[in-house]
Formats: sequence, C-alpha cells, structure tokens
Amino acid sequence: MSRARTPELGPVQPFCSIERTLTILGDRWAFLVLRESLLYQVERFADFQERLGIATNVLTDRLKRLVDGGVLERVDYQEPGRRARSAYRPTAEGRQLLVVLGALQQWGDDNVPRADGPTMTRHEQSSDAPVRVGFVRHDDDSLPPEAVEFSRV
Repeated sequence: MSRARTPELGPVQPFCSIERTLTILGDRWAFLVLRESLLYQVERFADFQERLGIATNVLTDRLKRLVDGGVLERVDYQEPGRRARSAYRPTAEGRQLLVVLGALQQWGDDNVPRADGPTMTRHEQSSDAPVRVGFVRHDDDSLPPEAVEFSRV
C-alpha cells in the first residue's frame, strides 16, 4: 500500500487519526468535491465549480488540500489550441474513501431521508444486488455497529 502525503498540520500532529483525517476532509465542500470526483468522475476545475456552485477561491483551497493530503492527484492536460490546465483524479488512497461516502449516504438515507426516496442506491456491480456499508470481521461476517468497540492502543 502506498503512503499518502501528510498535509501541513503544524509542528504537532493530532494524536487521533480521525482528527488528522478531518484536517483534509473537514468540511462540506471537501466532501462534495470528493463525491463529484469518486461518484461522477468529475476532473476539471470548471466542472466542479459548475456542478457544485462553489466559489473559485473555496474550490481552489479544497482541491489544494485534497491534493496535498494525497486524496486527489493533479494531472496537467492541454486541449488543442488551449492553454494547459489541470485535472484532479482520485489516488488509490482517495478511492478508499468511497466507503466513507457510502456510509454517509446510507446514514442520510436512513436518518434524514428525502420525502420522495433516495437519489442514489448502492449495489454490487456484478449482480446488481443492494449493498450496505458496515463493519466486517476478519472472517467476513458482518457486525452491527453496537457490537464494535473502539479501543485506544
């Protein structure tokens, strides 16, 4: 497994991995940029801006934070007759966050549902069978959240 770059966290890094992760993904816009990238394969600055209605300075900051954190990579491209631009693509580490987006979507569908139903479903590619996000034991048995305990090491 490759190791993501650590964003600038200051002289002392937070002890908790959740807190360190939130330095990269810590707000609504970062998650929405990630959603567009992972679920809809959006890569270009103008496309992120149009789809999200986000201010350019905010989008610039979030893309930089996601690139610096190793979640997205910046890839330069140039269309014929145009100036060089950058595309933003998920890294292997960024693609691991698909399960986080799935968990957020599942929680939202279960706890703050739309009156007209979900706007997206999760299903297995090969069989189209619905899937849920959850905890899985090392032997592949599923566990309910209340059966899982987090312990400091």
